[in-house]
Amino acid sequence: MKIAMIATECTPFFKTGGLADVIGSLPKALTHLDHELTVFLPKTASLPSIVLEQLEWVETFDVAVKWRNQHCAVLRYKEHQVTYYFIENDYYFDRVPFYGQADDGERFAFFTHAVLDTINRLNLTIDIVHCHDWQTGLIPAYIKTGALKSQPKIIYTIHNLRYQGVFPHSVFDELLHLDEEHRLGLEHNENINFMKAAIYHADWITTVSPTYSEEIQTPAFGEGLDRLLCERKHSLSGIINGIDEDYYNPAKDFHIPYTYHRQPEKKQENKKALQDKLGLTISENTPMIALISRLVDEKGVSLLVDTADELLCEEDVQLVLLGSGDAHLEEQLERMARTHPERVSFYKGFNEKLAAFMYAAADFLLMPSKFEPCGLSQLIALRYETVPIVRETGGLKDTISSFNEFNGEGNGLSFTNYNERDFLYTVRRGLWLYRVEHLWNQLLQNIYQSGSNWVHSAKAYENVYNHVMTKGAWDQRDE
Repeated sequence: MKIAMIATECTPFFKTGGLADVIGSLPKALTHLDHELTVFLPKTASLPSIVLEQLEWVETFDVAVKWRNQHCAVLRYKEHQVTYYFIENDYYFDRVPFYGQADDGERFAFFTHAVLDTINRLNLTIDIVHCHDWQTGLIPAYIKTGALKSQPKIIYTIHNLRYQGVFPHSVFDELLHLDEEHRLGLEHNENINFMKAAIYHADWITTVSPTYSEEIQTPAFGEGLDRLLCERKHSLSGIINGIDEDYYNPAKDFHIPYTYHRQPEKKQENKKALQDKLGLTISENTPMIALISRLVDEKGVSLLVDTADELLCEEDVQLVLLGSGDAHLEEQLERMARTHPERVSFYKGFNEKLAAFMYAAADFLLMPSKFEPCGLSQLIALRYETVPIVRETGGLKDTISSFNEFNGEGNGLSFTNYNERDFLYTVRRGLWLYRVEHLWNQLLQNIYQSGSNWVHSAKAYENVYNHVMTKGAWDQRDE
């Protein structure tokens, strides 16, 4: 099949979160199944120079954003059998930060029009258009109303339902090229909602884990769209993300001082090297717990903040923390590091090299999320032979099974209820397992067998593509 992926970030070109990892890996995995992949992206200021030097100009034209005409250049780049088209407009896309701008509605309306115009101008043959997250949510609506010369099938993936692209009603009249009859498919709670537009119009909806696909059909996780998602439940499925296991590979990661593969003693060397780098007490026998996360409420960081004093007072443990976000959480982690300088280190921001070092050095990774559509950090932790401690929600529930010391099964530690008591109990259980050699070795063996590559996930997406190509959207009569 000829498949067009449309998104706003992609490794190695531009990354703010897990979406970039998916768009960087999934198209390549689909080419291994003999599909032809095209990816459309905005051209951001962060493109690596080696990519900039190889960009090929394709076409320049004006894009009508309702009554305005805006410049658009289309640039092409090819790598790993994937063709990338970059939409260039410095006014809209040369921004830091890239998201969260006052004119986001206009910026991504422009991106929508530019992508569709490019497909038409280049006479691209496309069987499947696969859109990702709210920034591309208008595209399914436009395709269904005849914006393309052809009529490809449309897949829409929700990576995080909380971020929906909600804008005032005026956006419909000021920015969109849609007739009044189509307003209903975009309206939600007296606003225009880009994600609702995609859920309403797509032939099939996916999200990034089976559990999350069930959770978002409930009021607790549905973010106001649960009723619509329930209506679409027969054309909604969850497909767990993979990771690029060639890139996330401790056997050849140039970010870490000691490469390793199933060698706990080498991992301990990384721990001592990180302790030295961060000014912590050097002790290979002291368990190290890492947190690598956006510091926002949904990630459950407050559970650590609220229990840290008790944990550090009663347990021999070190905490290495990396992230940024909510100012109050940043302040609490900074206080923790000041109070316990030999046992706690906090890096505010994101540093790819340090993050890799932490995965390689730590014994445990914390992910106590309130909700987690998929999560990549726990998969990376498994790859780096680090034990994930997670809450049983979304993709965390689908990828991490809690270790059972009686039958020896499980590849991590988990808790169900979002509260301090259960969180602290699970962390302490991990510290206990760390000191029981035969149980710890069994847990590590289980982790060694945990695969997280894209092979299975790509095949699952292929099955969805095949289904919509042959049967269209799921019909309840198919059940």
